Amino acid sequence: MSGQLLTGASHQPMVIGMICFLMAIGSMLRPRWLPQKSFPPYAYLPGREPHPVRDPTGDSYHVEPIPLAAEPSLGSDVFLWGLDLFNHGYYWEAHEAWEGLWQVADRDGPLRMLFKGLILLSAAGVKIRERKHVAAARHARRAAALLRRLMKVPDRAFERALGMSPATLAEYAEAATRIPADLQATAPGQPQPVFNFILGSNSRGRRSGSQKRNSHL
Repeated sequence: MSGQLLTGASHQPMVIGMICFLMAIGSMLRPRWLPQKSFPPYAYLPGREPHPVRDPTGDSYHVEPIPLAAEPSLGSDVFLWGLDLFNHGYYWEAHEAWEGLWQVADRDGPLRMLFKGLILLSAAGVKIRERKHVAAARHARRAAALLRRLMKVPDRAFERALGMSPATLAEYAEAATRIPADLQATAPGQPQPVFNFILGSNSRGRRSGSQKRNSHL
């Protein structure tokens, strides 16, 4: 078929394959905070892949989670695993990781508020990928409201752990849903980052290389 242009349906698999390849390269450029731990085989979206925990074919069915310490910590493996999952587009999985920390955090403490904000932001990521923009905006607004309440906390531990202040993260959260993300076609279960910032102690809120061009996200 040399010298002929591929068009229509015959061209579509090649285009999707190239998009997936470029996304994989972009994901590789993102930092890892717990590099010894492998990512799940798929990024769960409700109704599209087996439920990771409840379905016998799920990737985490009867798999023991990372053990939780008695006192939740921003330096714990569970927190860092949540950062990795979130940064690389595994939003449901990040939600699950941080929910474990939220459950054991002091009920009236700022740590619990931070974890709840991150959980809601992860939920917004899932809804963005599902193209449910109203639900995504609702979760993002709730996350932003909680994060802004942490501005009153004098300790800068949250800023060091996130790579930005909670107030800055609140701005990012709301901005991400004002203009719908430019979602690309992906293979089933393929993770897809939809936020143009990276969380982590050395990230300083920097944008990923693959998303600097989409500064409106």
